[in-house]
Amino acid sequence: MSTSPRRRWARRDSATVEAEKWFLARGLPSVLTTRGRWRRLWSRSAPMLAAWAAVEACLLAIFFTTDGQDVYITGTPTTVQWVILAILAAALPLAALVGWLVSRISSGRTRAAVATAAVAFAVVVNVYETGPIQLTRDAIIVALVLLLTGLGVGSVLAWAVRMTLEHLATVGTLAIRALPIVLLTALVFFNTYVWLMAANINGERLTLAILFLVGIAGAFVVSKTVERVRPLLKSRAPLPEGSESLAGTPFASMPDPPPGARLKRIERLNVVFLLAVSQLAEILVVAAVGATMYLLLGLIILTPPLLKEWTHNTSTTSTVLGMTFPAPDSLIHMCLFLGALTFMYISARAVDDADYRAQFLDPLIEDLHATLIARNRYHGSVAATPAAPVDATHGSD
Repeated sequence: MSTSPRRRWARRDSATVEAEKWFLARGLPSVLTTRGRWRRLWSRSAPMLAAWAAVEACLLAIFFTTDGQDVYITGTPTTVQWVILAILAAALPLAALVGWLVSRISSGRTRAAVATAAVAFAVVVNVYETGPIQLTRDAIIVALVLLLTGLGVGSVLAWAVRMTLEHLATVGTLAIRALPIVLLTALVFFNTYVWLMAANINGERLTLAILFLVGIAGAFVVSKTVERVRPLLKSRAPLPEGSESLAGTPFASMPDPPPGARLKRIERLNVVFLLAVSQLAEILVVAAVGATMYLLLGLIILTPPLLKEWTHNTSTTSTVLGMTFPAPDSLIHMCLFLGALTFMYISARAVDDADYRAQFLDPLIEDLHATLIARNRYHGSVAATPAAPVDATHGSD
């Protein structure tokens, strides 16, 4: 018994949808066709909308805690103020967790229902707190989320969150790798002139200095990454065998198409971005571990007399976003500066280190090879898919 053209087309379209989900989960929306990027927006936006609802839930908890009054923290926070600080600190991690949990829902209908419930909850919370005037802002937020999802930004952000969480899981190993860097930068930490700089520089100039150092390091990593993968990205020749890595994916049964055009510019940018961010996330965690070590060391050794000797200042607290922290501004500035230096040093060293390439970069390039095979099969399948058959009994437009 032969299968009708409509059923064959439906199965092929279902395979295409699964292939598109695979690319979106890997942060590669540029590989998709225009139609693939802009369909199923509501269900695909569910993780971001659920994360927004989680933030609104935290703000609602603060609203009930403060009875809707403004909070000003001066000196040591009270018990209620500590609760507010804890809720604020938990808001973004909770939003990331909720978004991740929703992203793991495979059913499109369930995700669409979650998206609807998240928007309804956020709208009710905002109207309850400030009145109907917030409806315009909520509509703008929903429209912006749908636009970013359609452009593929949501896919890349979701991938970045997953990548960050994966790197945080290796903090123990990374802390050991950071120890030699801590020893190298110890001379900076115990330098009086650097402490004077940290005590007198303002937040704007420190931010510019950190962005300058991180920008140089990021440019170096990106340039080396492009150099490593340029032949693979620009080649028109058929990719070598390696399809066994696609077993169990929607591309396993798709045939290899004949060699065609090389990757488009947006696809090359997307691939290079993912490879560079993967490495920079690893380096960032190492730098964060080093900066945290110095923060703990400073809290241990910085007595008021020593702080006055090094910084000519006796203030032992700092204020960030109106909140008081039990650490001097100079110590926070110093740790941020050392974190940027560590980030820059590791970036310059890691990309040329053979062990680092073998452990981190080479697996990424192998994964890229499999992704390009999947990309070619996906485009070949889409090109070979005929238009949906029209049932003559129902007529046509």
